Amino acid sequence: MARIVMKFGGTSVGSIERIQNVAQLVKGEVDQGHEVAVCVSAMSGETNRLVELCRQTGPLFDLREYDTVVATGEQVTVGLLAMTLQSMGVDARSWLGWQLPFRTEDVHANARIEKVDTAEIERRFQESREVAVMAGFQGVSPRNRITTLGRGGSDTSAVALAAALRADRCDIYTDVDGVYTTDPRMVPRAKKIPFISYDEMLEMASLGAKVLQTRSVSLAKRHNVRLRVLSSLEPGEGSLICSEEEIVEQDLVSGIAFSKDEAKITLLGVPDKPGTSALIFGRLGDASINVDMIVQSRSSGDGEPATDMSFTVSRADLARAVALMEEIKKELDVAEVSFDESVVKVSAIGVGMRTNSGVARRMFETLAGLNINIQTITTSEIKISVLIDEKFIELAVRALHSAFELDAAA
Repeated sequence: MARIVMKFGGTSVGSIERIQNVAQLVKGEVDQGHEVAVCVSAMSGETNRLVELCRQTGPLFDLREYDTVVATGEQVTVGLLAMTLQSMGVDARSWLGWQLPFRTEDVHANARIEKVDTAEIERRFQESREVAVMAGFQGVSPRNRITTLGRGGSDTSAVALAAALRADRCDIYTDVDGVYTTDPRMVPRAKKIPFISYDEMLEMASLGAKVLQTRSVSLAKRHNVRLRVLSSLEPGEGSLICSEEEIVEQDLVSGIAFSKDEAKITLLGVPDKPGTSALIFGRLGDASINVDMIVQSRSSGDGEPATDMSFTVSRADLARAVALMEEIKKELDVAEVSFDESVVKVSAIGVGMRTNSGVARRMFETLAGLNINIQTITTSEIKISVLIDEKFIELAVRALHSAFELDAAA
């Protein structure tokens, strides 16, 4: 007997027919004698509908009331799934975030989980193996207000629940049957990865792969929760996300990720003196604007020492970031501020880079052979990312996928 947390995304519970399919999958685990807790999202499209209703009330709505509204999507799903399980003869009950409870920090719309109290679920496991159907995405603040965890937060709810229950595994059911070497819609010969390390999945999630929320993978790594990504609509083993020690042989590169949500800002003629960078990026940080790739070089020309600086932000943050840079331009006497939205980030990821050389050379030579100019480069121990013109994205991803021998056999 194992203890399993099963998480189902919005597509998996998008209709009564799909909820019935989910109930069959849950019943299958129960019939094998397992203790099962289920974590579900709102039905597909429902959260977007609720968010739009909030926006229609005005641009500066109260985030506390926003959480009250958008958390209702999961409330519908847990009730429907619990009723469906009961009709199949499975003992089940629904739980909302404040009932368990999922205790979070006192932040709204993007709260972080601080503690999950599972005493009542565990008591019911022992007494009757009752299935707990838990609403993902929501919790309760220290002030006893409903909170939500941000988009994709149901993944984090499921992992937190698995960690608190000391579950043997957390199965994430979605509309894809696993983690692939890249997006199969762009590269039809992409392969499903049977085993992938937490670190690789973290990089892939943060660099554009949308299979899992980054926070959920980070939480799984911290608590050593084994994750399995699989489809609720197609049978299969999916992909297991686990520690490196469980993976027998590491590939040099495990996948090629890409992100279209990139914009580059360039400052020319920035005064070269201590504290300038701290001021620029401190101002961006105060505005909650995340900065990714940063390049700084000495400006050409005579006069006072100056540098040129480029960095990337998400396209959604571009307008605010440019406005801040225009303020800093006047404040610091910067020569010019410009921006470019026609860029994308492409990354090669793999723990095999730790012990093998030549990845950067192969990546750069492949792009050079296609006459693709690299604008910015960043690296970590297990990834290399480059910023290129967006018109080359498909060509670059397909070429790199082949160059690192990731194509599936014909």
